[in-house]
Amino acid sequence: MRRPRRLALFLAVLASASCGRATRVAEPPAPAVSPEAIESSLFLVGDAGDPEENDPVFAALELQLRAAPARRYLVYLGDNIYPRGLPDTGRGREEAERRLDAQIAIALRSETRTWFIPGNHDWDYMGPDGWNAIRRQAQYIEDHGRPYATMRPLGGCPGPSVEDIDSRLRLVMLDTHWWLHDFEKPRDSTSACRYYSIRDVALALDRELAQAGERHVVVVGHHPIVSGGEHGGHMGLTAHFFPLRQLIEWLWIPAPILGSAYAFNRAQGASNQDVRGPENVRMRRALNWVFTRRRPLVYAAGHEHNLQVFDGRTARNVLVSGSAIYGHVTHVHQVANMRYGAAVSGYMRLDVLRDGRVRLSVITVGGDHRPTESFSRFLDQEPR
Repeated sequence: MRRPRRLALFLAVLASASCGRATRVAEPPAPAVSPEAIESSLFLVGDAGDPEENDPVFAALELQLRAAPARRYLVYLGDNIYPRGLPDTGRGREEAERRLDAQIAIALRSETRTWFIPGNHDWDYMGPDGWNAIRRQAQYIEDHGRPYATMRPLGGCPGPSVEDIDSRLRLVMLDTHWWLHDFEKPRDSTSACRYYSIRDVALALDRELAQAGERHVVVVGHHPIVSGGEHGGHMGLTAHFFPLRQLIEWLWIPAPILGSAYAFNRAQGASNQDVRGPENVRMRRALNWVFTRRRPLVYAAGHEHNLQVFDGRTARNVLVSGSAIYGHVTHVHQVANMRYGAAVSGYMRLDVLRDGRVRLSVITVGGDHRPTESFSRFLDQEPR
């Protein structure tokens, strides 16, 4: 074996080991609850837009949906079609439809009310055709997913879009990429969006949280407000040694100097898709201004290809659930207030109980297609 090849192999093993499969603060699992105690179940599944045939995570999700003892609901947290959303026609259209159809099929076969949230890849991967791409995807879901599946918010609008679920839960849906998109998007009254300025969106979100009454509020969007993953500035050794994998996943060509420069620039806010990007900072300030005033029970997002649970500083609990494609996971690093973090495939589930409590389950999935509860807790419901 030649020396460069040995070096590449060594670096690959080192980078893989550096990712760490899981980290958590020690705490006992939440006691199990009887099926009769559950009023509704909300499944949070992110970044599902590139499934293989018979994907293990998809199989486990459908199994759990069918077995849910009460009313069940499903949210796809964005990046529903990799790499550039739904093309108009021609090259890539058939494969994009297949990827979206696989998600819609779960909703139809399990008869589960389902909402798709837009992500940055759905907006033409932040490209100039983004507004058109997101409207095409919404129409496709409407045509092929009725009566169970729809996209929210519609039309490239930022939201908030609200659904009251049963008697105890309010779901508030945002298109967080609207804040970050550089090209054409809804900006004024000609767009047919009810809200189209940052100020109006923040005030509308504040009103929807204030008017929730006794319901628990779960706010969902694609981008996290805190993260121990690469979008939070924690790149891991893989990005330092193999930066070209950010473009092509199988391109294991070592370029450590280029990689370190790339990782440093990302950590300093070179991309608005990361928490330190200028527009991302602006978005999170607006959201956290609302969350500090109203303190929703949960803010949940995808974007990172891992699973994370935080004690929130604004929203009371912050969830990151973005690893719905089996084996497509990225580095996660222990950061402040993290209760659980794992570079594994899976999704999350919120069970709303008839006595008012809410139980979180983090479900991980292996190659055997079986769902395993790897972390659970009853969510804090009192202001701190």
